[in-house]
Amino acid sequence: MYTAIGYAAQSATTPLAPMSFQRRSPRADDVAIEILYCGVCHSDIHQARNEWGIAVYPLMPGHEIVGKVTAVGANVSKHKVGDLVGVGCMVDSCRHCEACTANLEQYCLEGPTMTYATPDRVDGSNTMGGYSDSIVVSEHFVVRIPEKLDLASAAPILCAGITTYSPLKHYGVKAGDKVGILGMGGLGHMGIKFAKALGAEVTLFTRSASKAEEARRQGADHVIVSTDAAQMQSVAGHFDFLLDTIPVPHDLNPYLDTLRFDGVHILVGLIEPVDPALHAGKLVMSRRVLAGSLIGGIAETQEVLDFCAEHGITCDIEMLDIRQINKAYERMIKGDVKYRFVIDMATLKV
Repeated sequence: MYTAIGYAAQSATTPLAPMSFQRRSPRADDVAIEILYCGVCHSDIHQARNEWGIAVYPLMPGHEIVGKVTAVGANVSKHKVGDLVGVGCMVDSCRHCEACTANLEQYCLEGPTMTYATPDRVDGSNTMGGYSDSIVVSEHFVVRIPEKLDLASAAPILCAGITTYSPLKHYGVKAGDKVGILGMGGLGHMGIKFAKALGAEVTLFTRSASKAEEARRQGADHVIVSTDAAQMQSVAGHFDFLLDTIPVPHDLNPYLDTLRFDGVHILVGLIEPVDPALHAGKLVMSRRVLAGSLIGGIAETQEVLDFCAEHGITCDIEMLDIRQINKAYERMIKGDVKYRFVIDMATLKV
């Protein structure tokens, strides 16, 4: 055991504040990492404020982690001291169920061990995330950061990136497909970049016409203002795929109308009930699919990092002093960040 430092919430109503805590010494298959950068995900806010009702306190968020290996366990073979590595949303799983053996650890039938606020599978301690100076993780859940990637900008790829890349790959998006991206926040702007890199014709759906220029800068070919009935009608039956990154309940029915037959509407931002109700006829009458997708497995997370390095894709970020984390949360709630905060962990030691 050793003493680490970080920022944590002590309850759902208290701001994040500095805290010292104990990290385990590396087990035989563990990698110890000095954290250099950590992205800030909206789910960090949901958890810190217990908006999903599953928080465990003290709660130290952070699951978009980039750092340098400082020590390895006796059985570690994939990483060595000095390597630049990343840790995403998971730090363990059962490793033997059907999902895990298919490299789909995010769907572990026993439930994956998340990077924070989840009991460790060995000692039962509460996992503590990346808003800290260091972390210890089993090597299976540690990925390599390609040399071509900027370290800070690479951090959000470990959540926002894999969350949007995985469904596009799973459903076979290819050159010439027509893909609509719903929403342009941390997830949506990455979805635009990935769909474009895969060769698709990309359209952003947004409520704000003012985002058109920015969407095209991100790589969108077209922009549809979703509140404009005429614009929505103009793309009826047009799309092969919709990647829905909107994180709050919204009416899916008008969007389903924009899909061709056999089109697929993929939810990655919403984990609440669909409201208003879905009109099932919009699925049945055109054999459309409404699907969901959760992050990605470890092998696919390495794949997306390598894909980003190959195609020059990074996340648009704003660097953050960790002492400003509570103000950053308020700005995120207002949508005042383009498009991901990334904490410079050097500021933890100032």
